[in-house]
Amino acid sequence: MTMKTIRGPGIFLAQFAGDGAPFNSLDAICGWAASLGYKGVQIPTWDARLFDLQRAGESKDYCDEVTGVAASHGLTVTELSTHLQGQLVAVHPAYDLAFDGFAAPDVRGNPAARQEWAVGQVRAALTASRHMGLKAHATFSGALAWPYVYPWPQRPAGLVETAFDELARRWRPILDHAEEMGVDIAYEIHPGEDLHDGASYEMFLERVGNHARANLLYDPSHFVLQGLDYLDYIDIYASRIRAFHAKDAEFNPTGRQGVYGGFQSWANRAGRFRSLGDGQVDFGAVFSKLTKEGFDGWAVLEWECAIKSAEQGAREGAPFIAAHIIEATQVAFDDFASGGTDEATNRRMLGLA
Repeated sequence: MTMKTIRGPGIFLAQFAGDGAPFNSLDAICGWAASLGYKGVQIPTWDARLFDLQRAGESKDYCDEVTGVAASHGLTVTELSTHLQGQLVAVHPAYDLAFDGFAAPDVRGNPAARQEWAVGQVRAALTASRHMGLKAHATFSGALAWPYVYPWPQRPAGLVETAFDELARRWRPILDHAEEMGVDIAYEIHPGEDLHDGASYEMFLERVGNHARANLLYDPSHFVLQGLDYLDYIDIYASRIRAFHAKDAEFNPTGRQGVYGGFQSWANRAGRFRSLGDGQVDFGAVFSKLTKEGFDGWAVLEWECAIKSAEQGAREGAPFIAAHIIEATQVAFDDFASGGTDEATNRRMLGLA
């Protein structure tokens, strides 16, 4: 594997978009991001203040306009995101009301229509990604089995298998469309999704025939909160990592609460997301491993913190990421001492001449 330099810093705009300037239009929010030192923006396709997904799926000219707006501020569009729409590809009935708000008003209250709408949204975003020359697309898998992740009473035999069979059935045509578009789907492995750790991802991957487009968005914060080794995860799945959210987290269990949080607010949980540098993620090791494994995608800040403001998190995030990006070496540090050699010399050194 050839080592490559990670691109960045980028910023995911979803948590910053709002009705007030400079967060209420793509042009203004790009200007704000650039002023903080960001080089790329990841765009949430569901936010009409920033992006018109229907137009983007139909018109390369519109996609060129979006790319041009970013470029006018010295920015690159890193990826498009359909996290909310991807969630709706598979929804357990227990969550119908909670997730209805993610959908267009005319399909709310109708799970079948909502799912069809969500599939169309993800497909449109993949087409738009091709229009924009993007190689990866960020999304969620959705979830049918999540209510049974820690069940009581016990799960009946075959329940999880049936759920994953159905999840794969729903995603396979979308993955095939991604192949046609030449775009990798990068699933964010995340609690609340059926793809929430390595084992569940492998269950899904097997059912979609190890599809070349069924790849990963790496976010170490979600692994800290569930006690998963986020560095070993890179070693195992490096060949499938296509996107990277730089987000921090901490897990400080007590005698009162642990992984599940005891129904406390985010600020009062044992496990909580933090701004970059304020949590427990070893980003030096993360960037080193990703660089070593040849990841050359974007390091994108996703701000989620229970304590620090979004504005401060964004200000501090760009220099934090920039300081961790490693310019991958193309030479060995001891090349200066090389005496030069050939196969005959090698054989003599081994006593084989």
